[in-house]
Amino acid sequence: MAFPKIRMRRLRSSPAMRRLVRQTSLSIDDLVYPLFVREGNGIKTPIKSMAGCFHFSPDTIAAEAAEVAFLGIPAVLLFGLPDQKDATGSQAWPETGVVQTSIKEIKKAVPDLLVITDVCLCEYTDHGHCGVIKDGKVDNDATCELLAKMALSHAQAGADIVAPSDMMDGRVKYIREALEENDFKDVAIMSYAAKYASAFYGPFRDAAESAPSFGDRKSYQMDPAGSDQAMAEIALDIEEGADIVMVKPALPYLDIIYRARQRFDCPIAAYNVSGEYMMLNSAADASLLDRDPAMLEMLCSIKRAGADIIITYFAKDAAKLLSK
Repeated sequence: MAFPKIRMRRLRSSPAMRRLVRQTSLSIDDLVYPLFVREGNGIKTPIKSMAGCFHFSPDTIAAEAAEVAFLGIPAVLLFGLPDQKDATGSQAWPETGVVQTSIKEIKKAVPDLLVITDVCLCEYTDHGHCGVIKDGKVDNDATCELLAKMALSHAQAGADIVAPSDMMDGRVKYIREALEENDFKDVAIMSYAAKYASAFYGPFRDAAESAPSFGDRKSYQMDPAGSDQAMAEIALDIEEGADIVMVKPALPYLDIIYRARQRFDCPIAAYNVSGEYMMLNSAADASLLDRDPAMLEMLCSIKRAGADIIITYFAKDAAKLLSK
């Protein structure tokens, strides 16, 4: 059955033919749009390190969320920047906190839009690490207690999904127990289950003002050279009560997404992170590639690897193209 009986080009002969046999379909339904909210009023300030992204205040975030919903994107992911930081990140859980207030404003404006909240202390601590520091190291269990407190406050404010991104051992169990004990059984957990200590987070750390003031995060985020440990991390988070698991970053870890898809039956998210976003934008600005087709190709590769959910700063732009 060799050539000429088999001609692979027959199934690539026209746009309609390619659509008919296309194996991977990228959809607006796959997308989540991250948003940065800071304390104050009337704020919509461009983020210098991330083209097309902004800092919002709780009173302006609702209009942005309404635009996201209008485009058909099903969910946003909120990151909060408090006015004051301290050693324990104590501004992460008050009822009047910046994320808690923003959740209420979004739900008031667009109640059907899913609100996902990042659960991590790095934006709230004065040292920039993702937990409580004890003897120069992040104290795992003490941090888990505070993360559960933070997640519960988000649920009380109306969050649909809480997303712990700290990479502490056991934090999903702590959060699940806190939600169950306080009758928030329907609030889902999307764990950053395989979050790598990546060089691709640079623009985000500027946007979230969360760069560590000393050391690095390699003792809790994963070593980029490992893959088997990612499978163990994902399995543990599912066992502890995660409903959705995430691989972060996406592009350098497509193999991890693929392995996770082959092994686990739960929804898998992938985070198309700030460095990946700005790498493409910078190349497009330099006329080295065509931005829109490259963006869609990038997002399609993440979906093709096995992701059900793609968290991306390209979400609004992709949604506009996909709706045509």
